[in-house]
Amino acid sequence: MSTDENQPVQRSGSILLAATPIGDTDDASPRLIHALAEADLVAAEDTRRLLKLASRLGIRINGEIKSFHEHNERDRVEELLHRAEDGERVLVVSDAGMPTISDPGYRVVSEAAKRGVPVSALPGPSAVLTALSVSGLPTDRFCFEGFINRKEGDRRRHLEELKEERRTMVFFESAKRIHESLTDMANIFGGGRQAVLCRELTKTHEEIIRGDLNHLIYETRDGVLGELTLVVAGADPSEKNAEDYVARVLQLANDGMKLKEAAKLVSEETGIRKNELYRAAIARKPE
Repeated sequence: MSTDENQPVQRSGSILLAATPIGDTDDASPRLIHALAEADLVAAEDTRRLLKLASRLGIRINGEIKSFHEHNERDRVEELLHRAEDGERVLVVSDAGMPTISDPGYRVVSEAAKRGVPVSALPGPSAVLTALSVSGLPTDRFCFEGFINRKEGDRRRHLEELKEERRTMVFFESAKRIHESLTDMANIFGGGRQAVLCRELTKTHEEIIRGDLNHLIYETRDGVLGELTLVVAGADPSEKNAEDYVARVLQLANDGMKLKEAAKLVSEETGIRKNELYRAAIARKPE
């Protein structure tokens, strides 16, 4: 669609989901700039961040601005739909990236589809696809698992469900929980599973940390800062996983063998590194 000033980016009586920069402001498209200026109503995850973005872009938002976040999304849906049905141009933006992708927007799109309100998307930056593209892991088949569960029990159950997932997996995680989440992944997926931790994508201090899960655990031992996206390789059905043999290591230990000796014996039997077996056994050993 042209960004000619005589041809609006968004048609009247519709809802437009617009991707915003995930880091570098220069990633904002000309269409986004025009849409922000033209919209009758801008529903923003964080109105202050939206105004800061507009300031950096050197534009003025002429329409009304309303907050639209996870805590008020359900209550805002009817208003946004009503405004669109009355012929207004409703623009939905999240703090960064595409709305509805672990951000508000799903409910309004779902209801708009039921009521015949036109919905379109203004594509742009995406932390999920950016991390996946630079990961070096297979991209032909992948799944996005969103934010990792905060509660330890829920997190481990979720990861157990993904243990045999063969597609490349993409996760969001907070800096304060990434180390423990990586540790749980290593215990469940196996520490040798390849993974890539992407920090501050497209920003000045962007960092891409590659290696297996054990390496990422080491790299995050003293903590990390910034926004994180984690890409983890899918399960290889031909690869032996230390977790599959932990029960034997623990049984040998229960029968009187020292844990390290049990890990060494099982390592010789399976070809799995003894240190990986030992660490997995320590994690599973009852206190």
